[in-house]
Amino acid sequence: MNRRHMLGTLAASALLPGLARAQTMAQSATGPMTLLVAGPDGGQTSRWGNAFALAISNAFPGGPNIVAEPVGGLDGVTGANRLDALLVPDGRSAAILPGASLLAYLTGDTRVHYDPTHWTPVLAGFSSGVLMLRAPQGSTPTLATFQKMAPLRIGVAQTQSGDLAALLALARLGIATAPVFGLHDSAEKTSAFIAGSVDAVFISGEGVPEDLTPLIASGAVPAFCIGAAGQGGITTPDPLFPGLPLATALGPAVNPLLDTAYEAAAAAARLDFLLVLPRLTDPSAVALWRSAAQQAANSQAVSAAAAASSISLQPAPVLADALTTLAFVPAEQPQLLAFLAKNYGWQPG
Repeated sequence: MNRRHMLGTLAASALLPGLARAQTMAQSATGPMTLLVAGPDGGQTSRWGNAFALAISNAFPGGPNIVAEPVGGLDGVTGANRLDALLVPDGRSAAILPGASLLAYLTGDTRVHYDPTHWTPVLAGFSSGVLMLRAPQGSTPTLATFQKMAPLRIGVAQTQSGDLAALLALARLGIATAPVFGLHDSAEKTSAFIAGSVDAVFISGEGVPEDLTPLIASGAVPAFCIGAAGQGGITTPDPLFPGLPLATALGPAVNPLLDTAYEAAAAAARLDFLLVLPRLTDPSAVALWRSAAQQAANSQAVSAAAAASSISLQPAPVLADALTTLAFVPAEQPQLLAFLAKNYGWQPG
């Protein structure tokens, strides 16, 4: 985590003219630079936004003042709309958004007027996701285990949440579920599990390892995880949970739509936050932002905060692959929404 992003001599020479233009632009323009934060002041995304605004400013040529401007609610939809509609691709404005903004796009939220696949990726923070199941301690749940428990009572917040990844992971295996909605955080899910109201819960986001402790003490075992984002769009085993199988390892998908939809939902659920630039931002400015963001991620303060939250900071190519999983939405979203409505009563609002 103490490594600094270094350009090779030849690569640096090739980029120098563009970098010089972007640096001149950053230093000559008047006023502060902007980091639009898709979320309320004091919220989780806002805290990351404040940290990165300061750290990137310290790493950016000329040390410009970067002002974090919180906009909208926790799901990031208002901020994402602002990004697409109002942020000028002049290299002086970026945005940080929660992964929830991608779930809103995926599930057809009528407030969405943005396309995440067009954003220019800079850096992202990825988290873990683990399905916990009521089963004997030390056991290893299999597809047969789930089939015997069907319809599986699973505690979820709502369809438009990170829990969608777990619902689709089970649906792609043909496992019938009986979702218990309205459990909005790990504490509520744990309470419902202890009370016997549900037999499975999906824990994701920041601090997953700590959130699993009371569940394990109450008779839950890890059944599968949604894995970690790797280079080239390949999902790899989660390094925080070595040996825990990926959801896709339990069996093949019962239909291709659910396979594609699961991969998109899992990518969104893994994203704690994403740092992006508007579409059509000049490549030289993009290079400056990416370099400064990587230096910020490697700084002691930011890397320590990520480690304490069980967040993995990943560069632009990994984020780009995650956003690419959403590209199927325009073509197949009607079928997905029909499936969500039939099975979970979901109606986009």
